[in-house]
Amino acid sequence: MRPSFRTARPMEITRLDADSATTYFVHTDVVNWVLLEQNGELTLIDGGYPGQAGQVIESINRIGRRPEDIRGALLTHAHVDHLGGLAKLQARYGFPVYMDPVEVDHALRHHLQQANALDLAPLVGTRRLWSWLAKTTPLGVLSRAGLSAAESFPGKLDLPGSPVPVASHGHTDGHSSYLVGDGRALVSGDALVSGHEVSAIVGPQCIPSLFQHDEATARRSVERFTELDAELLLAGHGPLYRGSVADAAHRALAL
Repeated sequence: MRPSFRTARPMEITRLDADSATTYFVHTDVVNWVLLEQNGELTLIDGGYPGQAGQVIESINRIGRRPEDIRGALLTHAHVDHLGGLAKLQARYGFPVYMDPVEVDHALRHHLQQANALDLAPLVGTRRLWSWLAKTTPLGVLSRAGLSAAESFPGKLDLPGSPVPVASHGHTDGHSSYLVGDGRALVSGDALVSGHEVSAIVGPQCIPSLFQHDEATARRSVERFTELDAELLLAGHGPLYRGSVADAAHRALAL
Protein backbone atom coordinates (compact mmCIF):
# COMPACT_ATOMS: atom_id res chain seq x y z
CA MET A 1 0.00 0.00 0.00
CA ARG A 2 1.33 3.44 -0.88
CA PRO A 3 1.79 5.86 2.03
CA SER A 4 -0.84 8.55 2.50
CA PHE A 5 0.26 12.15 2.95
CA ARG A 6 -1.67 14.53 5.17
CA THR A 7 -2.70 18.04 4.12
CA ALA A 8 -3.57 20.73 6.61
CA ARG A 9 -1.97 24.12 6.02
CA PRO A 10 -3.56 26.99 4.10
CA MET A 11 -2.26 27.31 0.56
CA GLU A 12 -2.57 29.93 -2.16
CA ILE A 13 -1.84 29.16 -5.82
CA THR A 14 -1.19 31.96 -8.30
CA ARG A 15 -1.26 31.19 -12.03
CA LEU A 16 1.18 33.06 -14.28
CA ASP A 17 0.78 32.51 -18.01
CA ALA A 18 3.56 32.88 -20.58
CA ASP A 19 3.84 32.02 -24.26
CA SER A 20 5.66 28.75 -23.69
CA ALA A 21 4.14 27.39 -20.47
CA THR A 22 2.18 28.13 -17.31
CA THR A 23 3.86 28.82 -13.97
CA TYR A 24 2.07 28.17 -10.69
CA PHE A 25 3.44 29.82 -7.55
CA VAL A 26 2.33 27.87 -4.49
CA HIS A 27 2.49 29.96 -1.32
CA THR A 28 2.09 28.64 2.23
CA ASP A 29 2.76 30.31 5.54
CA VAL A 30 6.04 28.45 6.04
CA VAL A 31 7.59 27.89 2.59
CA ASN A 32 6.75 28.01 -1.13
CA TRP A 33 7.23 25.85 -4.21
CA VAL A 34 6.62 26.25 -7.96
CA LEU A 35 5.03 24.14 -10.68
CA LEU A 36 5.72 24.58 -14.40
CA GLU A 37 3.16 23.06 -16.76
CA GLN A 38 3.65 22.51 -20.47
CA ASN A 39 1.78 20.11 -22.76
CA GLY A 40 0.36 18.20 -19.80
CA GLU A 41 3.73 17.62 -18.15
CA LEU A 42 5.17 19.21 -15.01
CA THR A 43 8.40 20.47 -13.54
CA LEU A 44 8.34 20.78 -9.75
CA ILE A 45 10.73 23.28 -8.17
CA ASP A 46 11.29 22.50 -4.47
CA GLY A 47 8.80 20.61 -2.33
CA GLY A 48 8.38 22.05 1.14
CA TYR A 49 8.96 20.28 4.46
CA PRO A 50 8.65 16.49 4.81
CA GLY A 51 5.22 17.00 6.35
CA GLN A 52 4.05 18.98 3.31
CA ALA A 53 4.36 16.18 0.75
CA GLY A 54 0.60 15.77 0.78
CA GLN A 55 0.14 19.47 0.24
CA VAL A 56 2.42 19.37 -2.80
CA ILE A 57 0.21 16.61 -4.22
CA GLU A 58 -2.86 18.68 -3.40
CA SER A 59 -1.40 21.67 -5.26
CA ILE A 60 -0.78 19.46 -8.31
CA ASN A 61 -4.34 18.14 -8.19
CA ARG A 62 -5.74 21.66 -7.87
CA ILE A 63 -4.18 22.67 -11.20
CA GLY A 64 -5.74 19.62 -12.86
CA ARG A 65 -2.66 17.41 -13.01
CA ARG A 66 -1.36 14.29 -11.21
CA PRO A 67 2.00 13.62 -9.53
CA GLU A 68 2.64 11.08 -12.29
CA ASP A 69 2.82 14.07 -14.67
CA ILE A 70 6.08 15.27 -13.07
CA ARG A 71 8.81 14.71 -15.67
CA GLY A 72 11.52 16.07 -13.40
CA ALA A 73 12.12 18.28 -10.40
CA LEU A 74 14.57 21.05 -9.60
CA LEU A 75 16.00 21.92 -6.22
CA THR A 76 17.06 25.43 -5.24
CA HIS A 77 19.01 24.07 -2.27
CA ALA A 78 19.06 21.12 0.09
CA HIS A 79 17.58 22.58 3.27
CA VAL A 80 14.82 20.50 4.84
CA ASP A 81 12.08 23.03 4.06
CA HIS A 82 12.77 22.77 0.31
CA LEU A 83 13.97 19.17 0.02
CA GLY A 84 11.80 17.33 2.55
CA GLY A 85 8.53 16.94 0.66
CA LEU A 86 10.41 16.51 -2.60
CA ALA A 87 12.29 13.52 -1.17
CA LYS A 88 9.05 11.81 -0.22
CA LEU A 89 7.52 12.37 -3.64
CA GLN A 90 10.69 11.22 -5.40
CA ALA A 91 10.61 7.99 -3.39
CA ARG A 92 6.98 7.43 -4.34
CA TYR A 93 6.95 8.49 -8.01
CA GLY A 94 10.57 8.01 -9.10
CA PHE A 95 11.22 11.23 -11.02
CA PRO A 96 14.76 12.68 -11.30
CA VAL A 97 15.77 15.70 -9.20
CA TYR A 98 18.31 18.09 -10.71
CA MET A 99 20.38 20.80 -9.05
CA ASP A 100 23.60 22.78 -9.21
CA PRO A 101 26.49 20.27 -9.24
CA VAL A 102 27.91 21.80 -6.06
CA GLU A 103 24.66 21.00 -4.21
CA VAL A 104 24.50 17.29 -5.04
CA ASP A 105 26.57 16.08 -2.07
CA HIS A 106 24.53 18.30 0.23
CA ALA A 107 21.26 16.85 -1.08
CA LEU A 108 22.60 13.32 -0.54
CA ARG A 109 23.58 14.35 3.01
CA HIS A 110 27.27 13.71 2.61
CA HIS A 111 27.40 16.92 4.63
CA LEU A 112 24.79 19.32 6.03
CA GLN A 113 24.73 23.11 5.82
CA GLN A 114 21.68 23.91 7.92
CA ALA A 115 20.96 26.12 10.92
CA ASN A 116 21.25 24.37 14.29
CA ALA A 117 20.23 25.20 17.85
CA LEU A 118 23.29 27.39 18.42
CA ASP A 119 22.47 29.42 15.32
CA LEU A 120 18.94 30.02 16.62
CA ALA A 121 20.10 31.06 20.10
CA PRO A 122 20.14 34.85 19.44
CA LEU A 123 16.37 34.70 18.75
CA VAL A 124 15.42 32.52 21.71
CA GLY A 125 13.70 35.39 23.50
CA THR A 126 11.53 36.42 20.53
CA ARG A 127 7.95 35.43 19.79
CA ARG A 128 8.80 35.12 16.11
CA LEU A 129 11.17 32.21 16.70
CA TRP A 130 8.70 30.28 18.84
CA SER A 131 5.88 30.91 16.38
CA TRP A 132 8.06 29.59 13.55
CA LEU A 133 9.11 26.52 15.55
CA ALA A 134 5.51 25.79 16.54
CA LYS A 135 4.56 25.66 12.87
CA THR A 136 7.60 23.88 11.47
CA THR A 137 8.43 21.27 14.12
CA PRO A 138 5.36 19.13 13.28
CA LEU A 139 6.34 19.42 9.60
CA GLY A 140 9.79 17.93 10.17
CA VAL A 141 12.14 20.91 10.58
CA LEU A 142 14.50 18.69 12.60
CA SER A 143 14.80 16.05 9.88
CA ARG A 144 18.28 15.44 8.48
CA ALA A 145 17.14 13.08 5.70
CA GLY A 146 18.28 13.75 2.16
CA LEU A 147 17.35 12.59 -1.31
CA SER A 148 17.82 8.98 -2.36
CA ALA A 149 19.20 10.18 -5.71
CA ALA A 150 20.37 13.61 -6.88
CA GLU A 151 21.63 14.69 -10.30
CA SER A 152 23.65 17.64 -11.58
CA PHE A 153 22.13 19.78 -14.31
CA PRO A 154 22.57 17.80 -17.55
CA GLY A 155 23.74 20.82 -19.53
CA LYS A 156 20.78 22.80 -20.88
CA LEU A 157 17.65 21.69 -19.06
CA ASP A 158 15.03 19.88 -21.16
CA LEU A 159 12.10 20.18 -18.76
CA PRO A 160 8.54 21.50 -19.03
CA GLY A 161 8.53 25.29 -18.80
CA SER A 162 12.15 25.59 -19.98
CA PRO A 163 13.60 26.78 -16.64
CA VAL A 164 17.04 28.39 -16.79
CA PRO A 165 19.38 28.00 -13.78
CA VAL A 166 20.89 31.14 -12.26
CA ALA A 167 23.79 30.34 -9.92
CA SER A 168 23.16 32.02 -6.57
CA HIS A 169 25.62 30.38 -4.21
CA GLY A 170 26.06 31.42 -0.60
CA HIS A 171 22.89 30.54 1.27
CA THR A 172 24.26 27.06 0.65
CA ASP A 173 27.36 26.31 -1.39
CA GLY A 174 25.35 25.19 -4.42
CA HIS A 175 22.18 27.27 -4.16
CA SER A 176 20.53 27.87 -7.55
CA SER A 177 17.70 30.12 -8.65
CA TYR A 178 15.72 29.70 -11.87
CA LEU A 179 14.33 32.00 -14.53
CA VAL A 180 10.90 30.81 -15.65
CA GLY A 181 7.95 32.16 -17.60
CA ASP A 182 10.06 33.14 -20.60
CA GLY A 183 12.45 34.95 -18.27
CA ARG A 184 9.71 37.06 -16.73
CA ALA A 185 9.94 35.51 -13.24
CA LEU A 186 12.77 34.49 -10.93
CA VAL A 187 12.35 31.49 -8.64
CA SER A 188 14.84 32.69 -6.05
CA GLY A 189 14.69 30.03 -3.34
CA ASP A 190 16.31 31.53 -0.24
CA ALA A 191 18.81 33.73 -2.06
CA LEU A 192 16.26 36.57 -2.03
CA VAL A 193 12.99 36.32 -0.12
CA SER A 194 9.89 38.49 0.26
CA GLY A 195 9.38 37.69 3.95
CA HIS A 196 10.18 35.15 6.65
CA GLU A 197 8.52 34.07 9.88
CA VAL A 198 11.51 35.09 12.04
CA SER A 199 12.05 38.44 10.27
CA ALA A 200 10.29 41.68 11.19
CA ILE A 201 10.98 43.07 7.70
CA VAL A 202 8.17 43.13 5.15
CA GLY A 203 9.12 42.86 1.49
CA PRO A 204 12.26 41.87 -0.42
CA GLN A 205 15.20 41.00 1.81
CA CYS A 206 18.13 38.68 2.24
CA ILE A 207 17.12 35.82 4.49
CA PRO A 208 18.15 36.34 8.16
CA SER A 209 21.85 35.79 8.76
CA LEU A 210 21.37 32.81 11.06
CA PHE A 211 20.17 30.77 8.06
CA GLN A 212 23.06 31.75 5.76
CA HIS A 213 25.98 29.37 5.25
CA ASP A 214 28.19 32.03 3.62
CA GLU A 215 26.57 35.44 3.92
CA ALA A 216 29.20 37.36 1.96
CA THR A 217 28.88 35.05 -1.04
CA ALA A 218 25.08 35.13 -0.72
CA ARG A 219 25.09 38.92 -0.94
CA ARG A 220 27.28 38.81 -4.04
CA SER A 221 24.69 36.51 -5.62
CA VAL A 222 21.94 39.02 -4.84
CA GLU A 223 24.10 41.73 -6.41
CA ARG A 224 23.98 39.73 -9.65
CA PHE A 225 20.18 39.76 -9.47
CA THR A 226 20.36 43.54 -10.00
CA GLU A 227 21.28 42.77 -13.63
CA LEU A 228 18.15 40.70 -14.35
CA ASP A 229 15.12 41.89 -16.32
CA ALA A 230 12.61 39.67 -14.48
CA GLU A 231 9.52 41.43 -13.14
CA LEU A 232 8.17 38.81 -10.75
CA LEU A 233 9.88 37.34 -7.68
CA LEU A 234 8.81 33.81 -6.71
CA ALA A 235 10.72 33.47 -3.45
CA GLY A 236 11.11 30.47 -1.21
CA HIS A 237 9.56 32.41 1.66
CA GLY A 238 7.02 35.21 1.62
CA PRO A 239 4.29 36.18 -0.84
CA LEU A 240 4.52 36.68 -4.59
CA TYR A 241 6.35 39.94 -5.29
CA ARG A 242 5.23 41.86 -8.36
CA GLY A 243 7.86 44.33 -9.44
CA SER A 244 11.37 44.58 -10.81
CA VAL A 245 13.59 41.84 -9.41
CA ALA A 246 16.58 44.12 -9.93
CA ASP A 247 14.92 46.78 -7.76
CA ALA A 248 13.99 44.14 -5.18
CA ALA A 249 17.62 43.03 -5.01
CA HIS A 250 18.82 46.63 -4.58
CA ARG A 251 16.26 47.10 -1.81
CA ALA A 252 17.39 43.94 0.00
CA LEU A 253 21.06 44.90 -0.20
CA ALA A 254 20.32 48.33 1.25
CA LEU A 255 18.80 46.93 4.46
